[in-house]
Amino acid sequence: MNMKSKVALVTGASSGIGQASAQWLAEAGYKVYGTSRRAGAARWRSFEMLPLDVTKDESVAAAVQKVMQQEGRIDLLVNNAGFGIAPAAAEESSIDQGHSIFDTNFFGMVRMTRAVVPHMRRQGSGRIINIGSVLGFLPMPYMALYSATKHAVAGYSEALDHELRTLGIRVSLVEPAYINSPFDANLIRPDAPLDLYREIRAGVEKRVKEVLVGADGPDVVAKVVLKAAMASHPKIRYAPGLASRMRLLRRFAPGSVLDAGVRRDLRLQALRQE
Repeated sequence: MNMKSKVALVTGASSGIGQASAQWLAEAGYKVYGTSRRAGAARWRSFEMLPLDVTKDESVAAAVQKVMQQEGRIDLLVNNAGFGIAPAAAEESSIDQGHSIFDTNFFGMVRMTRAVVPHMRRQGSGRIINIGSVLGFLPMPYMALYSATKHAVAGYSEALDHELRTLGIRVSLVEPAYINSPFDANLIRPDAPLDLYREIRAGVEKRVKEVLVGADGPDVVAKVVLKAAMASHPKIRYAPGLASRMRLLRRFAPGSVLDAGVRRDLRLQALRQE
């Protein structure tokens, strides 16, 4: 494969998984354009950064147009931009907060896909890699909205791959588990907290932080992104690191055993219904 001619666009590339993926792709020979809401200076990066807000149609169009003007093609789109909400009960986030996380994590991916696919169709080739989460197939209590966005990403990705593969375009979904990155350090707080959940919310957050200390870094995901990008016959789903074992549990463990394991791992106590 002559990587000199391959152009990649990676959203959310200022840190974490996005930055690592852009770096690995650049080192493999891709001409990489990373994006973030505040592009900033390139500094030590081996790829160019563009300003892009995936929640704004005009921002998406401008970034894609910029790449097309400079390169004339886009061979790979990595949809990574997103944010999470710190552990909280589902009812502790307002409808506005729910709209916000879906607008970035799901509809941001849809906007990017709609902007890039016409160019890939004209080329007769292309790859789209969407960064999902293990929570897209194994939802986590007190992370309901985030889990829901990643379920949506998974469903969209699988359907899209069936639609586009006859046009020479393949779609893959990379679903990591816990990753120790700035993403996890910058979770937003629920905007409608209830005292009822204060203690259990704090307990779940503490447990998540404990797990993150020993979690894999973003490079584990970036390696899989590169693998999916360069595969002659890419898979629809990839589960880096710990996620591969969690997928096996989801597939083969009895539901009651899996549910009990999730609650035990998060140290949840059964709440009495009033």
